[in-house]
Amino acid sequence: MNYEYVLVAGRSNPELAKKIAEHLNKPLFPVDILQFKDGEIQVYFNDTIRGKNVFLIQPTFSPADNIIELLIMIDAAKRASARNIVAVVPYFGYARQDRKDKPRTSIGAKLMCNLLMAAGVTRIITMDLHADQIQGFFEIPVDHLFASNVFIPYVKEMNMDNICIASPDTGGTKRASTYAKALNCDLVIGYKHREKQNEVASLQIIGDVKDKNVIIVDDIIDTAGTLCKAAARIKEMGAKSVRAMCAHGLFSGSAIENIENSVLEEVLVTDTVPLRKECSKIKVVSVSKLMAEVIQAVVDDTSISSHYYV
Repeated sequence: MNYEYVLVAGRSNPELAKKIAEHLNKPLFPVDILQFKDGEIQVYFNDTIRGKNVFLIQPTFSPADNIIELLIMIDAAKRASARNIVAVVPYFGYARQDRKDKPRTSIGAKLMCNLLMAAGVTRIITMDLHADQIQGFFEIPVDHLFASNVFIPYVKEMNMDNICIASPDTGGTKRASTYAKALNCDLVIGYKHREKQNEVASLQIIGDVKDKNVIIVDDIIDTAGTLCKAAARIKEMGAKSVRAMCAHGLFSGSAIENIENSVLEEVLVTDTVPLRKECSKIKVVSVSKLMAEVIQAVVDDTSISSHYYV
């Protein structure tokens, strides 16, 4: 890009935005995000952004106001004559609706992509999409980052022996395989059957976990139902210890209590979504430095391939 740029924080995760700005040694640009009594959102930039590259930092986890706020921020930047509008979306909401897996159902991920492009975004920076193919739903560049950049070094520093990586379901096999390859360790896979959303009817573990320190890797923890069931089953099969690493900790409903009462020794998540409640087993690691480095690379038109484990 090589033009002047500004960083703008939405209201969904201001702490992460502040950390990103600190790594870039750049202040957050002043913006007023107003809300009418009925909940309607209005955005106003307090200074000119004409001809500038605008980076809007806004994860889009629930409630839906967060995606609406991002869309209105994009619209305001477009109408203020920004040169480029980059949406930095550490957690991309609705990504679990990435395909038509049964008749007459929505593909929410595609709709979100359409809305962002219609609003005027020119680039997306995001992390650990639920499905890689969502990148293809966009007609603009997408920088798709991975929490493995912070998780794998963390595991190496633990100096555990006999590590085994586990995927809680078949859909996460590629992700788990990347971790296993980087850590040069074994891999096991979970097979789950759901009868309805957020409820696992049955779960089986394929592979040997006896006397191993197992680390379950996933992209999202929602209710933690699958995670806790997988951990319990792995422990029953003779695992020495069970931990989990997950990019996005949503922790809906009784998720925190489920984790606290589970056999899991530790759950590692990033700060893409703010932690809503403290838990002795949950540790948060920041992806702000990674996000800042990629933003700088976009500004400088340099490669980000060094940020990927292959």
